[in-house]
Amino acid sequence: MKITYLDHSGFAVDLGDKLLIFDYYRGELPAGTSDRKLYVFSSHAHQDHFQKKIFAWSGDRDVTYILSKDIRKNAAAKNAPGEGVYYLAPRQELPLDGLSVRTLRSTDAGVAFLVETEGKVIYHAGDLNWWHWEEESRAYNEMMKRNYQYEIGKMEGQAIDVAFVPLDPRQEEQYYWGMDYFMKHTDTKVVFPMHMWGHYEVWERLMENPEASSYRDKVMRITKAPQEFEIG
Repeated sequence: MKITYLDHSGFAVDLGDKLLIFDYYRGELPAGTSDRKLYVFSSHAHQDHFQKKIFAWSGDRDVTYILSKDIRKNAAAKNAPGEGVYYLAPRQELPLDGLSVRTLRSTDAGVAFLVETEGKVIYHAGDLNWWHWEEESRAYNEMMKRNYQYEIGKMEGQAIDVAFVPLDPRQEEQYYWGMDYFMKHTDTKVVFPMHMWGHYEVWERLMENPEASSYRDKVMRITKAPQEFEIG
């Protein structure tokens, strides 16, 4: 499995005969993949997770779109092709062409994706994260904690081959809470931090954090966009 970091929360997962694209924001698709069956996932309508450019790919490729239901209301959705577009609400399941897609409810907007295909399990969080902000009320932060832990609880002990999870430095001292809880409550082999806003040094901060001692060797290091990784 080859994984290409595109930018921000965007990743391409190359599975040989098919290419999965998650939360395209900007950048170019990997070279040499124009003949692959393309599955494009967008977790919600925020511009750093969804761009209308994805619909242009259907002009010369075999593309299927799996999009959060809130994207249907976005003005850019008028550019969507007439066929091969699926809009999913939270906690839905979609069997499709040898893929099994399951959604979770985000703590921000839209959905997170859990995808099973070819014996692999891939998780993309979108904006499902433990969003703790010091400027918010205690009640708000407690609600975020409760909602996040509830959704991750639906994957308790789940074996996951590759995960893409926010590690957002804007959260200051709470930057790692979401990833930490996720890694300690799932059986994830490899995790890619995302939603770092170009501050890739947050990876180093996590590596120095004693709370990450049980999983730090599973956290991939992203230093630029684009960047390719081979996952055995």
